[in-house]
Amino acid sequence: MSYTSVNFLIFVTATILVYFLFPLKKYKWTVLLVASYVFYLFAGYKYAAFILFTTISTYLIALWMDKTSVKSKEYLREHKADLSRDEKKKYKEKTKRNKKLMLALALVLNFGILAFLKYANFFIGSFNDLMGAFGMNFSATTLNLFLPLGISFYTFQSMGYLIDIYRDTVPAQRNFFKLALFVSFFPQIVQGPIGIYSNLAEQLYEPHRFDYDRFRHGFMLILWGLFKKMAIADRAIIAINTVTEHYSAYGGTTLTFTIILYSLQLYMDFSGGIDISRGVAQIFGIDMMENFRRPYFSKDISEYWRRWHISLGNWFKNYLFYPLAMSNAFLNVSKNIKKSKFGSTKAGAHIAKVLPTSFASFIVFFMVGIWHGANWKYVAFGVYNGGLIMLAVLLKPVFEGALNRLHIRAESVPYTAFRIVRTYLLVLVGYVFDVAPTFNQAILTFRLFFTDQNFRVGYGEITELGINKLEFAFIGLATIFIFIVSVIQERHASTDIRTMLDKKPAIIRWGVVFIGIMAVLIFGVYGSGFNAADFVYAQF
Repeated sequence: MSYTSVNFLIFVTATILVYFLFPLKKYKWTVLLVASYVFYLFAGYKYAAFILFTTISTYLIALWMDKTSVKSKEYLREHKADLSRDEKKKYKEKTKRNKKLMLALALVLNFGILAFLKYANFFIGSFNDLMGAFGMNFSATTLNLFLPLGISFYTFQSMGYLIDIYRDTVPAQRNFFKLALFVSFFPQIVQGPIGIYSNLAEQLYEPHRFDYDRFRHGFMLILWGLFKKMAIADRAIIAINTVTEHYSAYGGTTLTFTIILYSLQLYMDFSGGIDISRGVAQIFGIDMMENFRRPYFSKDISEYWRRWHISLGNWFKNYLFYPLAMSNAFLNVSKNIKKSKFGSTKAGAHIAKVLPTSFASFIVFFMVGIWHGANWKYVAFGVYNGGLIMLAVLLKPVFEGALNRLHIRAESVPYTAFRIVRTYLLVLVGYVFDVAPTFNQAILTFRLFFTDQNFRVGYGEITELGINKLEFAFIGLATIFIFIVSVIQERHASTDIRTMLDKKPAIIRWGVVFIGIMAVLIFGVYGSGFNAADFVYAQF
């Protein structure tokens, strides 16, 4: 059931009516639970077994860890006078070790399923290629696997909850069905944002009353998302798909244009889908975290990743980056550098200070690359972004020194504009790995950027990519409109345009809603003979 379909509109409308008219306020959350499973079953009944397994294993192991913590605290309290300090310490360490084993079991089970479904055929194919490179005639058979809807998102969300249980930052949810709602909440199941239990759970269980302002704000956000998805992303994807289906037939100019167009399409598709998700949740009285914050205004790659897919970045930061950066192995390397002769130099002191965080960043982005897909080009994507961030951290004093010597003020408008453009170009380089069908073709694309630029030939190819000049013109005008709105949002970061519109007369507010509806109806790409493009991250 696509977020852009009439079926989804009917489904959401029916769920809203049942939710707000449900007589048992204490159990309103059950309406959301039933709706979430109805929505998920529409995607395919065979998927339900996987989300049920994740829910059940998460529920049982969370209770197991919680029970272990409670028993440990009771034992220490009852034997407070009997145990020495060393005995207490050893008992706490034993408890922590047992909880760590329980957490490891959950992580292996759930991430193991995700890894198997997503990467088994990739490893089989890589093994076959390796054997062939050594002249061995060995060909393992690939498996007929499928990827359940939203498996990455609900797996990451569930495992984040378990890690918080392990850290004793949240209590275990003892109501199985409430936990099932947290795992399966339908507005976010397709592509996030990835929720944190302490921020999302109570909002799901609270009996919200109908609020007209929240309804209007949510509806406007849905319209904004539909416009970005249906009017821009679904129009641009036609041209992009035309290129990717016959990628090797196009020259450097067309591929350059396609990468730029892809940067627009990906952002409109992903952020548009998240706007729809957040808008639907807001109508129910639930605030899901912002997942995009105008990433193409970023001044460096690190900032770009803090603005792009924020919930995924926060997940990796909280549950992978900090544990790595603060691990004994990384800290010991830093200490050893400090003690060395090199560590006594200015450069050595800086490297010793930032090495744990820079290495941790590289590993995180390596994992982000693998998360994006089972292909060597995604591994390269992760290595590229992780390498850029690592180098930026390690060479920061060099860059700052260069600015001082050139008398460039870092906060100046020209230099800020330069940094934004530079970052966007670096992002485009990473997108080559997304667009190119294979790693080898991505490398070839980089060569064509410099050796095969022919605007006359490229212009002819671009006008034959499945959409006409008028549609390209619309994409351009729509992009300018989005850019203007984004500038306004950037200048008023403490509020949003919907709140700003609240201060305007009713005729203006309703006029904006009417224009939004008309824009989706008139400019949206849909109708007979057209299948709306799936959301890019729907099966991540």
